[in-house]
Amino acid sequence: MATFTEQARRQQIMERTIELISTRGYPGTSLSAIAEAAGISKAAVLYHFGSKEKLAEATLAHVFEQFGSYLTEHVERAADPLAAVLAYVRAMVAYSGENRRHIRLITEVLLDDKGGTKLKAPGSHDAGDRWRTLAELLATGQRAGVLREFDTKTVSLAVGGAIDGVISQWLADPDLDLAAAADELEVFVLNGVRKPGPAPA
Repeated sequence: MATFTEQARRQQIMERTIELISTRGYPGTSLSAIAEAAGISKAAVLYHFGSKEKLAEATLAHVFEQFGSYLTEHVERAADPLAAVLAYVRAMVAYSGENRRHIRLITEVLLDDKGGTKLKAPGSHDAGDRWRTLAELLATGQRAGVLREFDTKTVSLAVGGAIDGVISQWLADPDLDLAAAADELEVFVLNGVRKPGPAPA
């Protein structure tokens, strides 16, 4: 088991990795640059992580863990299944707005299904099986009778794609009003998943 000092050093290296990859991109970030930013030798970085790919994998996993904890915290506060779906959507946007460097890292590096790393491909909004979390929330809403019947995987991927489209535009244009975008995404999701009420008399 890693000592407290080793854990602190690993954390420091990962923070510098986030900082550099989010500004220089994955291909433009070298182990030497990360080591220099952390104030240690390249050999020390290799001691803790073994390679650039393993460092990127560990850093991405660290970011996903923080992202996941944020989502869980906000979803669990929701009063009902429909509110939980909307809380998920808003939390996805809010976390992105509060953690721009993390989102830049995710757009640069993505875990592949073999445990390695690769550059993110367009449309890879199901990173880390993210769609499963939303699909489970949607299924819960269906069982509660507040959401219409639909394929939860397809809809969760569609909602994830809509969220990613907004975030991608915000990364390119920081002046985009994320709060207003979250409002529109909420309406979009409500219109797509909510069970229709009785027709007016």
